[in-house]
Amino acid sequence: MVGIGKTTLAKEVYNHESILCHFDVRAWATVSQQHNIKEILLSLLQSMIKMDDTVKTKGEAELADILQKSLKRKRYLIVLDDIWSCEVWDGVRRFFPIEDNVGSRILLTTRNNEVDRDAGIENLSMQMKFMDQDESWNLFKSAAFSNEALSSEFETIGKKIAEKCHGLPLTIVVVAGLLKSKREIEDDLKTCLLHFGIFPEDIEIPAKNLMRSWMAEGLLKLENDLEGEAEKCLQELVDRCLVLVIKKSLDGTKIRSCKVHDLIYDLCLREIQKENIFIMNDIVLDYSYSECRYLSMQKMQPFKCVTGDKIDYCPCGLYRALLTPVHRQLRDYENSDLLKQTRSIFSIPHNDSIYVLKSEVIHFKLLKVLELRHSEIDNFPLQILSLIWLRYLSLQCHENLDIPLEICRLWNLQTFIVQGTSRSDLIIFPEEIWGLMQLRHLKLPRFYLPDCPSGSVDKERHLDFSNLQTISYLSPRCCTKEVIMGIQNVKELGISGDEIDYNGLLNNLKLKLRRTLLIWSYLDIITELPNLEVLKLMDGACVGNEWYPNVRGFTRLKLLLIEYSFLKYWKATNNNFPVLERLALRVFYHLKEIPIEFAEIHTLQLIEVTGCLPKLGESAAQIQQEQEDLGNNPVDVCISNSLAELADMISKSLNGTRYFIADRFHVKVGTFIKMQCFVDEALPSEFETMGKQIIDKCFSVVGILSKSKEGGRFERCC
Repeated sequence: MVGIGKTTLAKEVYNHESILCHFDVRAWATVSQQHNIKEILLSLLQSMIKMDDTVKTKGEAELADILQKSLKRKRYLIVLDDIWSCEVWDGVRRFFPIEDNVGSRILLTTRNNEVDRDAGIENLSMQMKFMDQDESWNLFKSAAFSNEALSSEFETIGKKIAEKCHGLPLTIVVVAGLLKSKREIEDDLKTCLLHFGIFPEDIEIPAKNLMRSWMAEGLLKLENDLEGEAEKCLQELVDRCLVLVIKKSLDGTKIRSCKVHDLIYDLCLREIQKENIFIMNDIVLDYSYSECRYLSMQKMQPFKCVTGDKIDYCPCGLYRALLTPVHRQLRDYENSDLLKQTRSIFSIPHNDSIYVLKSEVIHFKLLKVLELRHSEIDNFPLQILSLIWLRYLSLQCHENLDIPLEICRLWNLQTFIVQGTSRSDLIIFPEEIWGLMQLRHLKLPRFYLPDCPSGSVDKERHLDFSNLQTISYLSPRCCTKEVIMGIQNVKELGISGDEIDYNGLLNNLKLKLRRTLLIWSYLDIITELPNLEVLKLMDGACVGNEWYPNVRGFTRLKLLLIEYSFLKYWKATNNNFPVLERLALRVFYHLKEIPIEFAEIHTLQLIEVTGCLPKLGESAAQIQQEQEDLGNNPVDVCISNSLAELADMISKSLNGTRYFIADRFHVKVGTFIKMQCFVDEALPSEFETMGKQIIDKCFSVVGILSKSKEGGRFERCC
């Protein structure tokens, strides 16, 4: 039965503290009726490996191989949510290794009793029950009125409404969410909700992309703070129990991805098909021999809800189009009229389709949104340059992209996204890009932004990105004073590469540095950014053994994340981070102590330590105790995946216990095992021989460890 609480119960189990401690790996995938094996594999791998565009472009067989190797010799919990048929289970069960995986578990949720019989788990299955009247009313009251006191009249009416929900928890919370406000859902909020019907069922939707498409469609009232209005709108849909949050930001304040339940999805489709707000049609592609892998468009067709692993009626490719509603019926339309009415086009995930909607886009003269992230291109489609009303453009390419000089024709563009290229590739923008003065979000794997054509910042500037909110990943080579002054209103900045040089100030900033190889002392320059609130130092952002921050400090920094670091010594005072709220340290190989002065930061709420030495976790606990001794509210401390776990497993193997090597640790395993298991004490020759044999056995974990030519050391494969 849909909406009875299967997924909610599974999530409670999945996130329970005892589960977190017991299993080495946890992974979740939502299957749904429109299942896609590749998407299932990608969902599972998100919890195990570092995802990037390279992984996403791999085929089903390669992804299955990666999954098996990631689970091999580990105790894992896999949740497959909402399996519709036995065929789906038969198709995915082979991906999960069963040898040397004692204690592993797979949890299925399904509305089809045949699935548990086919899986041979009838005696282990749990049938969900409907809520009784008291349970229904308590849930309804809590969701609709926050347990506030109600008059007898309101309570009588409320109980009747709850009774009409027939004990289905989802129906209860949805109806309660709609009643939470004493007015009907506003037209713009309703339109934003209906946008979820554009996407395939049960798909996880990146919140930023969703909100930016709302902005491009013109669905939001405020024009001076579009991002704030979009976030407010999404949060209201969540508060009304209409949208489910899948992932949140590190500080827990932002929604990173979301989806809607099947019932809400069906509701969206029914409302869309009334054609009062917008019309949703399908663009089905037909093979064109003259253009090789590019296609011509057949006549636009009414929306058809596609189910199953294959899209039978569109083997070459499928796009979804939103049209402005008119009073005539679809059958009366000419195809040319449909093209003029089309305001948005979204590519739909399609099994390994190599076909691209390209030449026909020139006919969509009034297009505002063009989202082609599921269709790979090999060059920038010049036909797009004629779409002067375009506000949102998302492309997927498999090699470096040449941006044409005529990009300035897209003068209404607000969001430009490119995915798929390697970060070793550098996309170079022409200086004409500065003509896109409405640009708010610019996201590419790595790109070079030239100086503004107006010339030196000392002279009068005629062009800049005054509306730009986010930009990533910028090459450090173009961080000149001229460029920095042109983007000084940016709120989120990502930089990728080395040779960084700051010569300007940025305001209201979230800064992410990746592989910049900065000396730690260079971060003193970043303290000059007066409104820096979030700093993420990722994957080789900084190098060196010591960090002694400038005494002036990060005066407004609230979140500091550092990952994959070889830092050994860190000295700081509470003045360096006076308003820090959250500290996240991930995979530190040598650091043993967080500065005890962090106990004097009254705003500090959480310290996360992941994949680090045990002493670093002990240091975090010491800060927690110190805050309590000072009479402050003690900071929350979360410690997980300690590097000591690796040493513990190896040392247990000395007594014949089963072992495995976790592939998420970037460590020189041989040296580390000796250091952790024997604390660098002098070893008898027989112990040293045995230890080296254990290290040699680690080599059998295929794809995780490789042997270095120098000194017989072992390092993680990259």
